[in-house]
Amino acid sequence: MSRAGARDASGSSASSASSGVLAVPGVPADGHGADAAPPPASDQGVDAAPPSAGDQGAGLAAPPAAGASARGPRPRSGRAGAWAELLRLPALFTVPGDALAGAAAAGVRPGRRTLLAIGSSLCLYEAGMALNDWADRAEDAAERPHRPIPSGRIRPAAALAAACGLTGAGLALAAAAGRPALAVAAPLAGSVWAYDLVLKHTPAGPAAMAAARGLDLLLGAAATSGGTRAALPSAALLGSHTLAVTAVSRRETTGGSVLAPSAALATTGVLTRLVAGHRRTRLPAGRRAAAAPGLSGSKRAAGAPEAGDVLTAALGAAYAATAARPYFHATLNPSPPLTQRAVGGGIRATVPLQAALAARAGAPATSLLIAALAPAGRMFARRAAMRKVSIT
Repeated sequence: MSRAGARDASGSSASSASSGVLAVPGVPADGHGADAAPPPASDQGVDAAPPSAGDQGAGLAAPPAAGASARGPRPRSGRAGAWAELLRLPALFTVPGDALAGAAAAGVRPGRRTLLAIGSSLCLYEAGMALNDWADRAEDAAERPHRPIPSGRIRPAAALAAACGLTGAGLALAAAAGRPALAVAAPLAGSVWAYDLVLKHTPAGPAAMAAARGLDLLLGAAATSGGTRAALPSAALLGSHTLAVTAVSRRETTGGSVLAPSAALATTGVLTRLVAGHRRTRLPAGRRAAAAPGLSGSKRAAGAPEAGDVLTAALGAAYAATAARPYFHATLNPSPPLTQRAVGGGIRATVPLQAALAARAGAPATSLLIAALAPAGRMFARRAAMRKVSIT
């Protein structure tokens, strides 16, 4: 749901500040640029186009790899690999943390409706990915001919149909989670389509991507608790991170911008301070009055930080370490490769930020669950067929 992304890491926006509602474009699962040469045919199936000089082909599909038959229907693995590349499957691991962090911010344990919200988010995110490549098919034919649509592995009509179907499925799942969830999912879906079709190449693009990521967090809060007010601060923090990553991604193929990565670096420092510097402790039901300011039990022992504070600080540090270093390198040398790595670092930092927001809200179990998505995503991305699949 280009959707960071950054269209993440893993999710969200690509050379054109691309795609889905939740991610930032142009960063492959292994952290290289979106336009890095795809893997050998042995890694992607016989329909994968081998890299060419500068990836500047004419947009035609490459001949089958050595040993592959030039006749007959395409192998099932080749079609599956093309769809995995179009939908940026490794980036999906950056999505569930939005709804989980939203539920934590609302002060409610995740439940069945939270799962419906996660399903809705995943569908809307993938709709954004498919729509992004459909909208960029002419540009990709000239600049990224190895992508599924210009290489002929997926027809444009099929990609557009997938975007429509996934949008409908996302809205249906949100409706099943309740009217408040649907009230958030509808503008979220609208922001996905508006970004990919209209706003991507305009100055409003980064703000639209940030709004989409924030709405995705609010979707989890609305589905789980029926309201969004308590989750607004967390949505604003996550949206600010997405805004910074998307701004960097707009120059990832040309480089030359020192302002965007330096601003993203400063944003990372501010967000780390805001997330780790204040933690809202969630009290058990029935004990809020007893713990009111001035009453016994309302103050901590001096010099004895709670375990939740330690967890929040650790996750905040992980967020800063993941995002700050590549931003700093891109500030020193804003070349396309380093700018692309900065985008990748920003997308990967989304997961520890989501986890830190959940820990800050007093939900350590939820925060650890979110944090576990990061290594799971890396393991999935390292699979042979996923190594060079862009997340945006």
